[in-house]
Amino acid sequence: MKPNIGLAEEQVQTTCKLLNQLLADEIALYTHTRNCHWNVTGPAFSVLHKFFEGQYEELSTITDDVAERIRMLGGIAEGTLAAAAAASRLPDPKDETGAMKMVLGLLNDHESVIRTVRGQISQVNDTFKDAGTADFLTGLMQAHEKMAWMLRAHL
Repeated sequence: MKPNIGLAEEQVQTTCKLLNQLLADEIALYTHTRNCHWNVTGPAFSVLHKFFEGQYEELSTITDDVAERIRMLGGIAEGTLAAAAAASRLPDPKDETGAMKMVLGLLNDHESVIRTVRGQISQVNDTFKDAGTADFLTGLMQAHEKMAWMLRAHL
């Protein structure tokens, strides 16, 4: 049964498409963070290993929240690895052999997500008239801003 929440089908489809792209980015960022957690080495190993764990746990929650927002709107969350690989706008990490390269790579990914989400908030609110998703995206942007700040503090 489709939700009867005051949004036209076209609004819902367009918002869910936007959210599914964001879901792909979140899955890619989660995987990138997990990979850094597994492979970090050097003098900061202990601190960064634990730090990356906290970040991927938060990203796991964010990923689930994005998928659930899509479902709340009546869409299908496209959360397979193949769908994420095809739709993610984040670059595949290359040559991250040092701890600080890992931190910088993750920071770049978070900042990319922040810029994308910042641009989508007004579009979702003003064009699609979906204040609930705009509010959701604002909270998501703030979570990424905090994670980016924490990463920046390591540089």
